[in-house]
Amino acid sequence: MSRALLVSPSPAARAAEERLRATYEFVPPAEAEMIVALGGDGYMLQVLHHMLESRSIKPVFGMNLGTVGFLMNEWRLDRLEQRIASAKPFKVNPLRMSVITVEGEEISLPAINEVSLLRETRQTARIEVSVNDRVALPELVCDGVLVATPAGSTAYNLSAHGPILPLGSGLIALTPISPFRPRRWRGAILPESTKVRFRILDPHKRPVSAVGDQREVRDVATVEVAIDRTTPLTLLFDPEHTLDDRIAAEQFIA
Repeated sequence: MSRALLVSPSPAARAAEERLRATYEFVPPAEAEMIVALGGDGYMLQVLHHMLESRSIKPVFGMNLGTVGFLMNEWRLDRLEQRIASAKPFKVNPLRMSVITVEGEEISLPAINEVSLLRETRQTARIEVSVNDRVALPELVCDGVLVATPAGSTAYNLSAHGPILPLGSGLIALTPISPFRPRRWRGAILPESTKVRFRILDPHKRPVSAVGDQREVRDVATVEVAIDRTTPLTLLFDPEHTLDDRIAAEQFIA
């Protein structure tokens, strides 16, 4: 299988690139059947987003030369061809956020981990939350709220005390960030077929931004979030250290 090599700009990744190119053959990305990515989770998200934008979807085998590397395999120089041949594929369906800003601009962006709504000022946000066109919370007073996929449930969602979702669970997490009212609401676990809609109740006095993974849209009026099944992504993992194993293990880390 022909492969391309994409590398983050970090010194560690660049040094590893030299060793890989001296040992294995790679082709330009446009000619490749799959991608090898060197870096951390942030770089992996960049690679996946670029594929979504270019509509050129290929399996990705990542090797960690970043910090956490939750979406990556262990960095090793040896046996790359054998590792790719025996890798276990995981399909990841990204979220799609459809935004209308205060000025009426319409923006659509994908998100592999989560879509987050965040207050822009010192004042709390006031957000109406609808689930499948039914108002579930007439007013959520909070620092923000997010929708996370299973792949992203151990990232920002977990830091906000949201649930860890196993891959293949067919679920998404709806998690508040520092909720003030309703004070005891801790979020919801919803079927992945659910459409979640947020309406900012006072967007001029209490402005809110929407962030899809790493890309932000400021001063939003409404945001709709749903799973996008038209562009599934494939991540490749070593059989002994797969993503579902990692997600399960996170539930036992104190």
